[in-house]
Amino acid sequence: MRLGVLDVGSNTVHLVVVDAQQGGPPTPMSNWKTPMRLVEYLDDKGAINKKGQERLFNGVALAKEMSEQFRCDEMLPFATSAIRSATNSEQVLESLEKETGVRLRILSGEEEARLTFLAVRRWYGWSAGRICDLDIGGGSLEMSLGTNENPDVACSVNLGAARLTKEWFVTDPPEKKTIAELREYIDSTLEDPVTQLLESGPLDLAVGTSKTFRMLARLTGAAPSSAGPRVKRVLTQAGLRQLISFISRMTAADRAELEGVSADRSHQVVAGALVAEASMRKLGIDTLHICPWALREGVIFRQTDQVLLK
Repeated sequence: MRLGVLDVGSNTVHLVVVDAQQGGPPTPMSNWKTPMRLVEYLDDKGAINKKGQERLFNGVALAKEMSEQFRCDEMLPFATSAIRSATNSEQVLESLEKETGVRLRILSGEEEARLTFLAVRRWYGWSAGRICDLDIGGGSLEMSLGTNENPDVACSVNLGAARLTKEWFVTDPPEKKTIAELREYIDSTLEDPVTQLLESGPLDLAVGTSKTFRMLARLTGAAPSSAGPRVKRVLTQAGLRQLISFISRMTAADRAELEGVSADRSHQVVAGALVAEASMRKLGIDTLHICPWALREGVIFRQTDQVLLK
């Protein structure tokens, strides 16, 4: 079964075409994305403005065209934090469907966390024991922990790298005082979800998913993406603290010159690093293992599982 997985996130419109089969890993056939940065197109009332909607419609239309070219049996279109939290989300969804014929499914933060956890569990297997997964997106942070394919605890908070960058950083590089205040805000916001995770029991393996964690791991010495998905990559709390002190003094343009940092995300890597460090510190995680599978793979597995049950 050929699936086109359309992920409309805060940073990109991302289409992954895979050949999926029951009981096996998805085989990638095509990977296409275009920058979106929807968080930057929110007006004072939290609504996606006209320019942002135009970019969204164009990106989704292109993705639909590509899925048709690859003769996908089904397209699985979904959206996450940026559209989920927009005050005009329903109007945007209706207009998008009229313009492109694509109806996006809005995933809740908890759904995001659970689907990502499913992908992580299938990558590491049952022998990994109790897994804690952290996923930093553009608009939100998802956290989950459990022993089975469905985590015991799954939660989401608005601590996405793009969102925090837009709301907190007015200078480039950010001022030390702003970074200190943002640290306090992140710590405060994490209190309740971290308590839920810790109360659910100890963990055997700590995992990080998302482009942000892969980028941070690369900046602290992990292998590049060209080495392949099966190479072990980790991010340590000590290495992350050192990295923050370095990149927080750089401009976005200078950070974009670092190996492993994409130009379209260089402006938000500091905020992402602060969220990663706070999450690891408060959960007592010294080393985080980077998983190549995340939300999109979780969506694929959920779809193939449902087909199997029919």
